Amino acid sequence: MQAARWEDLPGWDEDDPTPAFTAFLASCLTLHKQALWQPVCLAAQMADASSPQSVRAWFKGQFQPWVMVNADGSRTGMITGYYEPVLQGSRKPSRQNPYPVYGAPDDLITVDLSRIYPELKHLRLRGRLEGKKLVPYYDRAEWEQQESERLHKAIAWVSDAVELFFMQVQGSGQIALPDGSRMRVGYADQNGHPYRSIGRWLIDQGEISLDQASMQGIKNWAQNNPERLNELLNQNPSMVFFRELPLTGPGPLGALGVPLTPARSLAVDSRYVPLGAPLWLATTMPNSGQALAKLMLAQDTGGAIRGAVRGDFYWGSGIEAGNLAGRMRQSGRLWVLMPRSYMPTEGL
Repeated sequence: MQAARWEDLPGWDEDDPTPAFTAFLASCLTLHKQALWQPVCLAAQMADASSPQSVRAWFKGQFQPWVMVNADGSRTGMITGYYEPVLQGSRKPSRQNPYPVYGAPDDLITVDLSRIYPELKHLRLRGRLEGKKLVPYYDRAEWEQQESERLHKAIAWVSDAVELFFMQVQGSGQIALPDGSRMRVGYADQNGHPYRSIGRWLIDQGEISLDQASMQGIKNWAQNNPERLNELLNQNPSMVFFRELPLTGPGPLGALGVPLTPARSLAVDSRYVPLGAPLWLATTMPNSGQALAKLMLAQDTGGAIRGAVRGDFYWGSGIEAGNLAGRMRQSGRLWVLMPRSYMPTEGL
């Protein structure tokens, strides 16, 4: 972080920050437990939010902007998009819904080393016991080989393996059930293996071009090459496990533990950006040069979100949100808004 001026934030006077203010109040459900954020969360409860102008004035009075800078001194980074997919499925397996959505397995062990090594507070080790030894947990291909023994941990079943894969990448989703109702599922745990892009693998194999490496382009390739589907999906060893969540609120729960707000929640690398903090994002619309500058909230994280100037823009639920998220791979800049009492030596 480097200190910045409000005048540095492009488009600050054009954005209506009222939805972001509402999202910040949601962040305060968690932030109020931290001494740094208590005064500003208390002030938010009494703020005049009757107009965009009054909300802007409140943020300027409570916060100091800090520009995010990469390790090499650059100030731009990649901004991608994600969404909450809606899959067709059921609570029990059927011919139409043969693909299991797994809950967290009982033999997955998570190790938190932060009590011994505070500098590792953002890292978790995941593995399984082999005798008395902790070894890496099964990757996607290894898990596939023992699926028949794991089916009792399925919390739902869906109709499309590729859609299920992308729901794992997104970290949450909704499942449309045969009776017309829906169930929402969210991130429960992960197998500890790093995320690897299947789009990049397809490019490296010469199967698709760079401009085809969108979510829709990958789906088209999978549809045309069903015999190679497992080969494709297993290029990403990472697996996400789910839990059922209440179908309430504007979106699924993010890493902060509050519902995500469409077009206002951003997934960040929490090693650099404190979860819950407001941010100013300056980027462009998906696959476009049209400016996209707005006040966001750092309310989520992601396995592929690494770096100080790196964000994942939550677009919401459904097909249109998915189209926007799938096309978004833009260059952008980030400013974090910290309480005026914050000093960089305090850390995050």
